[in-house]
Amino acid sequence: MNSLSEIFAPFKSENLIEWFDDLVTLWHETGPIEPEDHHSPKGMFQWVHYHNFKLWHSEDQARRTDLEPEKIVACKRKIDHHNQLRNDGIEQIDVWIDNVLKTAEIDPDDSVEINSETPGSIIDRLSILTLKIYHMEEQTRRQDIDRSHLELCQMRCQILLQQRQDLGVAFDKLMLDLRQVKKKHKIYRQYKMYNDPMFNPGLYSSN
Repeated sequence: MNSLSEIFAPFKSENLIEWFDDLVTLWHETGPIEPEDHHSPKGMFQWVHYHNFKLWHSEDQARRTDLEPEKIVACKRKIDHHNQLRNDGIEQIDVWIDNVLKTAEIDPDDSVEINSETPGSIIDRLSILTLKIYHMEEQTRRQDIDRSHLELCQMRCQILLQQRQDLGVAFDKLMLDLRQVKKKHKIYRQYKMYNDPMFNPGLYSSN
């Protein structure tokens, strides 16, 4: 049986960040590619990154002022759809980790503290930061901006890169702490209500 360090090998922040970078660059050339495998670690990571990519560009379109109202509504529907699947993907990553830890018979007692953020949530944030960095760097290549705008974008790029590096360090520390039982893993259910006609009064009261 593989050790936990071997099972969690795909969860290294350096590799994740490099892969997210490569996917963002590729997808801007070819279009985003939905993973065929949603159950392996890599497939789950790509699933979250894919929906963040789709969300980012749908959010851009939804803020245009030259589109007809029905097209803005269609963008909003896409945003809700991808956000729901993104949150499902984050939860799936955390469920997968929970199953691995239980299989390895890691069962911390109540004295072990819970991290304020789950590994799935941090992976999601790394994905979003990668998109922010790509698009902020894209701003620095514009030919229609003045020097002050360029310098502002360059400064923000540096801050975003540092934030992503810091988050990567925190992520690696958390994954190590989970293996060494210094932190306790817990799944936080999203229970999003806005897409569910059972819980959104705007939906069930209109039927």
